[in-house]
Amino acid sequence: MVLLNFIAILLFVTCMVTVLYSLFFSIAGHFYRPRVYDNKNQYKKIAVFMPAYKEDEVILNTAKHALLQNYPSHRYDVYVIADSLKDETLQELKKLPLQLFPVTFEKSTKSKAINAAFSQIEKHYDLVVILDADNIMHIDFLDKVNAAAVSGCYAIQGHRMEKNKNTNYAIMDAISEEVNNHIMRKRQIAVGLSSSVIGSGMAFSYLYLKQVMSEIDAVGGFDKELEMTLIDDNHQIVYLEDAIVLDEKVQKSDVFVNQRSRWVAAQFVYLKKYWMRGIYNLLRGRIDYANKVTHYALVPKVILLGILFSMFTINLFLPSIQPGAFLWALLVVSYALAYAIAIPRVYWNKDMLHAMMSLPKTIWVMCKAMLNIKGANKQFIHTPHSAQFEKTTI
Repeated sequence: MVLLNFIAILLFVTCMVTVLYSLFFSIAGHFYRPRVYDNKNQYKKIAVFMPAYKEDEVILNTAKHALLQNYPSHRYDVYVIADSLKDETLQELKKLPLQLFPVTFEKSTKSKAINAAFSQIEKHYDLVVILDADNIMHIDFLDKVNAAAVSGCYAIQGHRMEKNKNTNYAIMDAISEEVNNHIMRKRQIAVGLSSSVIGSGMAFSYLYLKQVMSEIDAVGGFDKELEMTLIDDNHQIVYLEDAIVLDEKVQKSDVFVNQRSRWVAAQFVYLKKYWMRGIYNLLRGRIDYANKVTHYALVPKVILLGILFSMFTINLFLPSIQPGAFLWALLVVSYALAYAIAIPRVYWNKDMLHAMMSLPKTIWVMCKAMLNIKGANKQFIHTPHSAQFEKTTI
């Protein structure tokens, strides 16, 4: 019983840290006030990178939309890094006014694709924008990014939003994205810290990213490696809420679980890599760095929900196990409150309530997936996208 109590208390403290962190910064996110940037009539030269691994279904639509930006056409170029695309897709892409880089790797990764593009480009650029192959920029995205860059911003994360809510999993994915935007981006800026990056819909100084990416060869989570390097180099990452990029949300449980498993695997890898440095930098007063490492120590949302409800239920039948059902119930309520505060009002409808009915199944399959997570960050796991959203408007 002593051992069970020790394990339960350790688990409780771990979950409590995540819950309190989420609740505090969920509240802080409401104090976020977006800064208005002025381009001062300057237009930086921008390269838009679109790595596309087996994305024949969506890349043509994405590329066409990328060419429609409300930004001087001679001041930006679109680069499609075509990894394992079909010949007919390549032929169609060649008809568009963009730069096409066909690449082949023994083991494909996003970081390899980006580095391949950097190695082939001889033109000079001020900024580089990174998109996923399914991302559609709102027509003023580059204009917003440019204004921030002209004002001195070095690293920029745009507002990634869903372009589909056609299944329960897509709705949950969309809500999760907005919760992360609120807690991990808006609230960071609200308290003077750096925003987190997401892996797409982001922009950086071209020469800086070229230099940093040459040292990154991550299989998964390259954005986390990049994020830590930026913070270590004392560059603040800003968040532009009005610079919107549409992103396709996963529609099926197996894809949802594979995607989350890859993310959790990367999270553990970077926690192991950076936790000592996090403590060292905290002692040096580098709060921004320590805060980013703290992100990797937080219990993933779906797994946390499973732990909270499971431990509450167990304590109802085994009340002798500490810390007791009441305190677990308190954590459940606090975490629900953190989510309720962070979810935008537009999502509070019957579709969200219906999607929540899928949570028990999602929690169960995620917990099962954790048993096979060990090798998830050692191979590239592709998230498939659908052509059914090609008529998405901007």
